[in-house]
Amino acid sequence: MMTTEERRTENFADGSTHTTTIIERDVPERRSGGGSGILIGALLLIALIVGGYFVMQAVNSNNAKNDAIGAAAQDVGDAAKDVGDAAQDAANKLGN
Repeated sequence: MMTTEERRTENFADGSTHTTTIIERDVPERRSGGGSGILIGALLLIALIVGGYFVMQAVNSNNAKNDAIGAAAQDVGDAAKDVGDAAQDAANKLGN
């Protein structure tokens, strides 16, 4: 790395002076990505949120389906018990 220093002194008519020092360093210029990394990160975050939403909807759908199947099975069980009770009552009436 090379450094250059330059001093300029100005003399004015009233006798005053002004000195300017210029220092130049040979440093490679930093280049940024122009924000593309942030854009890609934001897009990935949005995709993750949307994907999570659809997964949650699928889970909720499966839960609703399982609840409906469970309720239907309970209804069938209750109906079978009612039929069994009615058959028992009819048998008891015939036996009397």
